[in-house]
Amino acid sequence: MAAVFHEEAGRLTVALTKRLGDFDLAEECVQDALVSALEHWPREGIPDNPGAWLMTTARRKGIDRLRREKRYQEKLAELEEPSMSTPSAALPDERLELIFTCCHPALATEAQVALTLRTLGGLSTEEIARAFLVPAPTMAQRIVRAKAKIRAARIPYQVPLDDALTERLEAVMVVVYLVFNEGYAASFGDRLIRQELCDQAIRLGRMLVELLPARAESKGLLALMLLHDSRRETRLDGSGDIVLLEDQDRARWDRTQIDEGAELVEIALREGGRPPGPYALQAAIAAVHAQAPTAAATDWAQIAALYDVLARVHPTPVVELNRAVAVAMSAGFERGLALVDELDHGGELDGYHLLSVARAELLRRLDRHAEAAESYRRALELVSNDAERRHLERRLREVAS
Repeated sequence: MAAVFHEEAGRLTVALTKRLGDFDLAEECVQDALVSALEHWPREGIPDNPGAWLMTTARRKGIDRLRREKRYQEKLAELEEPSMSTPSAALPDERLELIFTCCHPALATEAQVALTLRTLGGLSTEEIARAFLVPAPTMAQRIVRAKAKIRAARIPYQVPLDDALTERLEAVMVVVYLVFNEGYAASFGDRLIRQELCDQAIRLGRMLVELLPARAESKGLLALMLLHDSRRETRLDGSGDIVLLEDQDRARWDRTQIDEGAELVEIALREGGRPPGPYALQAAIAAVHAQAPTAAATDWAQIAALYDVLARVHPTPVVELNRAVAVAMSAGFERGLALVDELDHGGELDGYHLLSVARAELLRRLDRHAEAAESYRRALELVSNDAERRHLERRLREVAS
């Protein structure tokens, strides 16, 4: 039942928000519908079409709320339309409209991304805050302000045309990729992989490619997600524990996704100009990993070179951390560790557990076990996903013994 709720909640919120023009009211109606389902479904069973049941219930909850406020008569008329009784067949387009609404230039970039992740992706405020490396109360304030601004400015729910569409594309791609990342490696909870979020992000990526066929970066984004997702079935073992990239069964990787992703990478790099964009470059890196027949055959020198370009095009602390790991694998663990330590001393990744994980892994490979144990302990203080926690605890036991 929880899986049904998570899958349908985002769809219902999108459909109601588009018609009501009010994020908060739409979310409240959907929550009311989910509460009603919790009351009825255990006794009556999950209906054959749970999405339609929830939509009908959410619509009725909305009608009840709006009838108490006469100033919402025009919105009440929208809700009473027969088309609202079941999820719309055009729902994917409605999702895209909502993303472009949330990415209106009147909103700050951080607010654009956060609001879309909250409304469309169904992520909690805590999950979004973790993605941005900011405190949860700070993120909550951004989301509230963004919703209020959309209402006050009467920003329309539609995909913009021509130049305005291109202008908002960068923020939209950030949103789509953050949705994918939260599905690929969930920030919280007992599941590392939230496949419904990965699938949703890939669907949106395909829509962007269709909507903007001349834009190389949208192809790069789709390629990046496909290449990462191709390893889905091998990232956890039968007990739900993490299997590292070097230990995964490459025969089980999805070759169809890899082939499609690699083809899109070539197109994105060819069309992207010089230098190519950050998504195309990250996709090129993912393609090198995906096309290596074994972990030992991975061309780490090429990956490090690609990260050098990416660091110039898109300089962020996380890119620098990944570049440091690539340098360690291609030019020596000591060199990579020195780069990681520079980032650590810089303080820009304070609170980012993967920095401590990278440092611990390099120290472990250098047989500096006591220092590795210290870094694993630091990572454990910061990690919030149960699967990652179990992996780090196992590593800590290994080096501590």
